[in-house]
Amino acid sequence: MFCHRCGYKIEVDRKIGREELCPECKTPLHCCLNCRCYDSFSHWQCRETEIEYIQDKAAGNFCDYFKPSDKYHPPDTKREAAKKQLDNLFKKQ
Repeated sequence: MFCHRCGYKIEVDRKIGREELCPECKTPLHCCLNCRCYDSFSHWQCRETEIEYIQDKAAGNFCDYFKPSDKYHPPDTKREAAKKQLDNLFKKQ
């Protein structure tokens, strides 16, 4: 699997626990963005249909459907840049 934040390749030979962190950037590994079920175009961004809504896709969670993904989902920098421009426009800090 690859860390969703830094792209570091992680060999998975066991179940990933909620508290486990990427050895490179220290972000949670058991999160939506590192899961095989993650799909930004699906309802609640997940292909599983019987899940509870998870707002922060990058945060560690307790989802029982978590399966390590072999894909890298880089952060949506365009969205963050647009949000920053709007915040600057309206002086939100």
